[in-house]
Amino acid sequence: MFSHITLTIFTHNSTQSCKKRHFGKRKIAIHVDGPPNVPTLTTSYAHGVSSESLQSLTVGKALRLTTERYPDREAVVFVQSGIRKTFAQFQNDVDQAAAGLVALGLKKGDRLGMWGPNTYEWVVIQYATAKAGIIMVSVNPAYQLQELEYALRKVQCKAIVCPTQFKTQKYCDMLRQLCPGMDTASPGGIKSSRLPDLSTVILTDSKQPGTFSWTDLMEAGSSDHFNQLQDIQKTLSFDDPINIQFTSGTTGSPKGAALSHHNIVNNAYFIGLRMGYQWRKNVRVCVPVPFYHCFGSVGGGIVMGLHGITMVFPSTGYDGRANLEAMQNEKCTFVYGTPTMYIDMLGQPDLAKFDISSVQTGIVAGSPCPPEVMRKVIKVMGIKELTIGYGTTENSPVTFCGFPVDNLERKTETVGCIVPHTEAKVVNPTTGFTVPLGTQGELLIRGYCVMLEYWQDEAKTRECFTKDRWYKTGDIATLDEFGYCKIVGRIKDMVIRGGENIYPAEIEQFLHTHPKIQEAQVIGVKDERMGEEVCACIKLKAGQECTAEEIKNYCKGQISHYKIPRYITFVESYPLTVSGKIQKHKLREQTEKQLGL
Repeated sequence: MFSHITLTIFTHNSTQSCKKRHFGKRKIAIHVDGPPNVPTLTTSYAHGVSSESLQSLTVGKALRLTTERYPDREAVVFVQSGIRKTFAQFQNDVDQAAAGLVALGLKKGDRLGMWGPNTYEWVVIQYATAKAGIIMVSVNPAYQLQELEYALRKVQCKAIVCPTQFKTQKYCDMLRQLCPGMDTASPGGIKSSRLPDLSTVILTDSKQPGTFSWTDLMEAGSSDHFNQLQDIQKTLSFDDPINIQFTSGTTGSPKGAALSHHNIVNNAYFIGLRMGYQWRKNVRVCVPVPFYHCFGSVGGGIVMGLHGITMVFPSTGYDGRANLEAMQNEKCTFVYGTPTMYIDMLGQPDLAKFDISSVQTGIVAGSPCPPEVMRKVIKVMGIKELTIGYGTTENSPVTFCGFPVDNLERKTETVGCIVPHTEAKVVNPTTGFTVPLGTQGELLIRGYCVMLEYWQDEAKTRECFTKDRWYKTGDIATLDEFGYCKIVGRIKDMVIRGGENIYPAEIEQFLHTHPKIQEAQVIGVKDERMGEEVCACIKLKAGQECTAEEIKNYCKGQISHYKIPRYITFVESYPLTVSGKIQKHKLREQTEKQLGL
């Protein structure tokens, strides 16, 4: 598409405001408005160049502009609750909720926790807080008492919005335990030594002592509060923090990544352009991924508000069958999911009965996807333009994403191409020097997408940045000459067996080619002689039987002898974060206990 690349430097002087200099064939940037077809990079550094500029919008302004363009278009569909809203209706609810938050005494910069599964109220609060300048804290709906206390204290939440209960999660009861005087307090007047900053609880589905109901919130705003809301708009900057996303906790204690309007608006904007949302007609995206995670909140909620597309939420809590029903009944054209979610949909016994022919494209992201799973989704589910995305919460989240028209090799063997206005380089983790093209090293990211900080945690923030503001992803990767990236594994997941560095993702990808295996997770377990040994935790396809010996024999001659798992366990499920990621540290603990190590 673009056959020439130049390095451009602007210099300023009195006679000539801008001077462009071309440095011969030294190619370090790559045009990424379409799939690059000319090998451009000469070292493991990529800069995504685009003819589209960064957007200088706040979240609230972005939604207002879209609503003016498409007032009668469906914005959101919540299948389970039967809620459907056009952009005009959604904007009205957002304005009411934002004025209500102002009426309840919340001020610009205050933190409000949103705690719960995928409901309409979640996305209303997402936009209402942004409009009022309140920082929304995405709280994991699976959090138990200690985790909730840790998160709310960490970011000093003044208010929390949640349902009374969902499935076995008794949200209101947990808050009562943390705030013993809640039942006798007046709404907005809660005082607790364990949560000293929390004063306000808003319940989305009932009215309880000491709390506001959703109706209270929606009816609280008077004309004065709407006027205050208008005044607040004049004080908002797109560089303000607007969202705190806790990292998923797959490797330890979660940290609160503070993201600005600029971070998430632009990431959502360029995700949409990469997917072709700007020229496709009647885009309807099936979104089973959770809101509390960046994939759901930015890739879902914010993309909807920027590109004017329809988001279809199949179920309040994850349900693989509900996804297929929503895709069929709502005539979805796109689907989002983590690898685990696609594996689950492929595993539905009556998958063939569903007519999902309207689904042209999908994104798989959230954790590494074995190539075999990508191939099966494309072949079995017929999603020909399935695309892979890669990123981190700290990067708002997407930094690499495929093009829907990429060939099968790029779809299955890479995590896509560098996204616009983003820099990436691969370095030797020890020396920090950039490695040659195609060489493994740690992936570093710099650009508009990088978070502001870990909320009020200078030490952790310093740990993950170089002095030049490169964010250290902790992922081992390679870059090719077209700006496509391969993720080899996590530095923290690496198994060191007798001095050999082994990346679990490589073994997992091989095990996925075994006809009886539905899913495989590889970990390192303690070993007195080798330091660590390789262990594969395997979930078999329904109705299949298999032995450890059979799997070891399958590996022989196919992967290096030291990569063949010494231990093989068969499992029914894996410990997951609510966003569908495997918690490998928990899996390791469980397996070592099971093996008596």
